[in-house]
Amino acid sequence: MTNDPRSLPKLLYIEDNPESRALVRRMLARDFIVLEAADPLDGLELAVDTQPDLVLLDINLPQMSGREVAARLRTLLPNTPLVAYSADDSPQARERTLAAGFAGYIDKASDIDEISKSLLEFLGGKREIVADVTNFQQDFASELVARLEGKIRELTRSAERNEFLNEQNRRMIILLQRRQRLLEAGARVGQIITSILDLDELLNVTVRVVCEEYGFAGAAVFLLDPTGEWAELKAGHKAEFTENRLRVANDPLVGAALRDAKIQITSNEMTLPLIVKDQPLGALSVHSNPEEPLTEDDQAAFQTLANQAAIAINNARLLRDLNQANQELLRNKTLQAIATATGEAIHWVGNKAAPIPASARRVRDDLLEMSTLFRALLASADEKTRARPGWFAAQEVFATLEAVRPAAQLPAKPLPLGLESILEDLDIIEQSAKTILDIKEDLIGPARLKNERDIDLAQLVQETVFEMGMPEGAVSLDLAENLPPVYGDARQLGQVFNNLIKNAWEAMSGQADAHIQVRMRPGRGGQVIISEVQDNGPGIPPDLLEKIWVSFFTTKGDRGGTGLGLSACMEIVNQARGQISVQSKPGAGATFIVELPARVGKQIDIIN
Repeated sequence: MTNDPRSLPKLLYIEDNPESRALVRRMLARDFIVLEAADPLDGLELAVDTQPDLVLLDINLPQMSGREVAARLRTLLPNTPLVAYSADDSPQARERTLAAGFAGYIDKASDIDEISKSLLEFLGGKREIVADVTNFQQDFASELVARLEGKIRELTRSAERNEFLNEQNRRMIILLQRRQRLLEAGARVGQIITSILDLDELLNVTVRVVCEEYGFAGAAVFLLDPTGEWAELKAGHKAEFTENRLRVANDPLVGAALRDAKIQITSNEMTLPLIVKDQPLGALSVHSNPEEPLTEDDQAAFQTLANQAAIAINNARLLRDLNQANQELLRNKTLQAIATATGEAIHWVGNKAAPIPASARRVRDDLLEMSTLFRALLASADEKTRARPGWFAAQEVFATLEAVRPAAQLPAKPLPLGLESILEDLDIIEQSAKTILDIKEDLIGPARLKNERDIDLAQLVQETVFEMGMPEGAVSLDLAENLPPVYGDARQLGQVFNNLIKNAWEAMSGQADAHIQVRMRPGRGGQVIISEVQDNGPGIPPDLLEKIWVSFFTTKGDRGGTGLGLSACMEIVNQARGQISVQSKPGAGATFIVELPARVGKQIDIIN
């Protein structure tokens, strides 16, 4: 034998037992290039790829028998000798093997040293012959037919099973695709309904969108009444019901869904309970189209929809209840504020009106006392006095007074009479009446019929300061140029700045360096005009910063303030869709800030 491994013959050994393959590999390594395959199919593929010089294979192989493999190899490698290597000790095992087309048969119990020699002989042309091969060939053919029939039956069963599995897979794919569509539709519905906070709008949009997204023939929402005994129809879309109120205790669908907290489903109708934190709110009823009936497999997707709808409805209910509570609270506070303001108004008017009757009575008494004196003087007048032109007119005046107070003797101690007392009482009357009229103007002024238009606010402030007649140098203006107009009533907005400047000046009463700075500039990217009225007075204490906006609140004491100026300013600014605020620190003055919407791109009206 040559020592060059490349010149050794190639032997393919097909064997499923790894120990047997290892043994043969060691035995034949000197004389052959040993190729190995662990199963028949790999052996067939390897035989075609490597074209071995000889094939050694076991008879008992998985998937295919050795004789079946041999039949296939005779077709693929007609000139390659096939040798059986088997431990089969059944009767006529050798004969059946040779009849299948093998060149030889080697028993695994043979002497190891003889195996290589025998294989070389078969490679050299040796062939074992069996007598009466026809019978064995027929037996082999029958065996092949039986094996083929078994394989066919097995393949048929596998095909049927595969067809069944394919059908199941198809149905599963259809189901998953439908569920995916339902989930996607549910996500779209959830996105729409969870953004709506008005309960009535939410219910109507829900039934409409559910029908549109899912392709339902109709949908309706029922909500439990406060007693929990009835489910009331609140919204419906393309859905008809004979009753708008269903008794929960005996209704077979809506009632059952609420009683059992479970989805109720028929071939064309599904009722989903709407539940939040184990608390039933109502039910959503949907009607399918006949061509796409509802199934129990749809429940998972629709349960997600029901959960989203229940949460949205609960949130809308909570918001509605909160709004109602806020409205009730606002109403109560408004009534309280009205009552407080009314009481304070009555108190203010009463205080200002109280001096008027007494002052008027004193003036009357003084005039009557004076008339008594003059009548006495007239009674003692001489002829020369009676001849004066005004005598008869005086007589007429006193004749009229006689009806009011008959003539009488002068008192023993005449009252001290003088015009100074009368004028003082008249001043009191005049001041009280003016204060009452001021209160009326501050109360009614902001509500007066407005003449709104685009206004040059800088020009308005300049004219307001000029008309107030402030001392020279008391007010300085820093007004930006080319400001856009604001929209409002020029008279009322002028009153705002008049009140602010007047309040600032009065707050600095007696202060030697009193000064007011009025600034105006655009703000928020030109969307508003910001005006500031700043003084260098004593400032406002922190505990009064909120109270100053309350009607009739004043810090001026007996200096004549009505306490309505700042509340009127706030109302006027609010009506102009603006804001007013104050910043102040004790000892550092106060700054009132007015923000009004700018009318960008509008022409400014001339203020007359």
